[in-house]
Amino acid sequence: MATLLVVHHSPTRSMQALTEAVLAGAGSEGLEEVEVVVRPALEASADDVLAADGYVLGTPANFGYMSGALKHFFDSTFLAVGGALDPDGGAGESAGATQKRPFGLYVHGRYDTTGAVRSVQSITGALGWRPAYDVLEVLGEVEDAHTSAAMELGGTIAALLTT
Repeated sequence: MATLLVVHHSPTRSMQALTEAVLAGAGSEGLEEVEVVVRPALEASADDVLAADGYVLGTPANFGYMSGALKHFFDSTFLAVGGALDPDGGAGESAGATQKRPFGLYVHGRYDTTGAVRSVQSITGALGWRPAYDVLEVLGEVEDAHTSAAMELGGTIAALLTT
């Protein structure tokens, strides 16, 4: 059975709504053969990452960056799962066990999500993860169209793990 790991920091109603929608999509009919493991970012471990076949990450955009909780997740798992940095501290060529695994990302912000998206993509690039769906960037109030897109994100990444 394939495993989808959803790592999120959902401190607000907006992030909670998006996370619930991602989980609903990942648990859609026809995806029963995918085990969905959900971890708040401060609780996710390297073992969780290594055991998963794909990932969905969720974060608010805080002061132009991903949440501190998601950053902690990356800080505490990066080297253990095969992340690589070049001698200058930039993203290196990952040879880790998780390279080429698919991932999706959703980000909520009040005014801007650019820095949060860029920071997550930088780290996932150094892990060698493969973006498998367009980033879902939501500004302001979460509307039905956003939750529908979040459901599609979760369902798509889960479906990719069934092939």
